[in-house]
Amino acid sequence: MPKSWQKESAIVIAIALILVYALPFAINTFTLSVLLIYGMLGLSLGLIWGFGGILCFGQTAFFGLGAYAYAISAINIGESTLPLIFSILVPAAFAALMGAMMFYGRLADVYLGVITLVVTLILFKFINSTASPIYVIGEARLGGYNGIPGFQTLNIPGRPDDYIWGDAFYYFCFAALVIVYLLVSWLLRSSFGRIAIGIRENDERMSLMGYDTRARKTVLFAIGAAIAGLAGGLFANWAEIVTPGLFSLGQSAEIIIWCIVGGLGTRLGPIIGAASLAYLKFLLGQQSMIDNTLIMGLILVLFVLFLPKGIVPAISDLWAASFGRRRKRLRKSRRGTRVMSNG
Repeated sequence: MPKSWQKESAIVIAIALILVYALPFAINTFTLSVLLIYGMLGLSLGLIWGFGGILCFGQTAFFGLGAYAYAISAINIGESTLPLIFSILVPAAFAALMGAMMFYGRLADVYLGVITLVVTLILFKFINSTASPIYVIGEARLGGYNGIPGFQTLNIPGRPDDYIWGDAFYYFCFAALVIVYLLVSWLLRSSFGRIAIGIRENDERMSLMGYDTRARKTVLFAIGAAIAGLAGGLFANWAEIVTPGLFSLGQSAEIIIWCIVGGLGTRLGPIIGAASLAYLKFLLGQQSMIDNTLIMGLILVLFVLFLPKGIVPAISDLWAASFGRRRKRLRKSRRGTRVMSNG
């Protein structure tokens, strides 16, 4: 394990320990929980788009599949441990199958976006039309536009009556996001991650070097879907109901905006973009004078025009520019001192 990754992990954990106790003084834990879940959802797209070069217009498909996989299996099993695992595996398997067909079919990027968009629309229409009693999986009715309520929420493994809710659920979501962030960081530092970035930069060159770019894209696509599915499973626990709205195109567009605003090609950017814009939307939802969609569209236009790299890259550039100049001045002054002492 590289020392640089160990150092980064220690820093991330230290900052996380401070934030996990500091944030509830400003925002209630119920709201913070969903912001963390959205941060994880943003990170899932940031991974496959920012580092893999795969623009997916249907990340909500995996988010919704994770939520429905959790709700359906929780009703049938009556405990949350396996359902939470299913919320990861089901979207990952779906994405692996879907990715294999797209990438081995050598479709152009624009067609990838169209296909993921169409798949999301199909899932939304299908789930929305399952109100009839014939749409049953085990003991779980899909419920159509009414959704699926009344399933077993998160509990301590093996103890269905000991629920993880309130502040405990907030701590669970925070820990889950930190773990996912560290795993993504490790993945990107590995040979797989470096090759994935190389494929993003020049697919044909990496293919000529002997790498199976199609298989690696499929795996990365499935990993991103797994993260989105976990976010969906946690969202199902937070909302205590799942509805077809989880597959909405509006949500898909918002995830793309999160990544652009936070900073595409960074790990922290999509998380910050998701949490900040979702909280802004929550605040705007408390009034009726300004339309949320209009504000989100305006934010996107402003960032594309004036801050195209996003929040995190802009802060990094500012930090490097300010402290880089100081370091250069210190080096020059030290050199001057040495010259004078030698003279």
